[in-house]
Amino acid sequence: MTKKNQFWKGMLIGAIAGGAISLLDKQTRLAMKENVQKTSSKVSDVLCNPGKITDKVKETAAKIKTTAQQVTEDISYISNKVDEIRELTPQVTDILKETKDAFSKSEESQLLEDVLGKEEKIN
Repeated sequence: MTKKNQFWKGMLIGAIAGGAISLLDKQTRLAMKENVQKTSSKVSDVLCNPGKITDKVKETAAKIKTTAQQVTEDISYISNKVDEIRELTPQVTDILKETKDAFSKSEESQLLEDVLGKEEKIN
């Protein structure tokens, strides 16, 4: 047990030492100073105005809920239309076959009349 405690203790001391050594560089110190100022500003803003964050979270949740409802409605609508198409497809196929047959018979009759009519006119 004591070895684990010493391990984590060594890790912590090493991290602190590494951080302290990295702060010897002036640009690193300036960057850290800016980051600390930004973070502390944001933290103080959250602490001073918790209602603001709460309102943003509620607004985002409402948008997500509305979007989810809209997607659900759209999927339901599309599903209903697909079902309608599935039901209509055999009927449409039958109508198309009947129409094709009617036109085919009509065209055959017309061709026969044209052929026979031309032969009669020639004789």
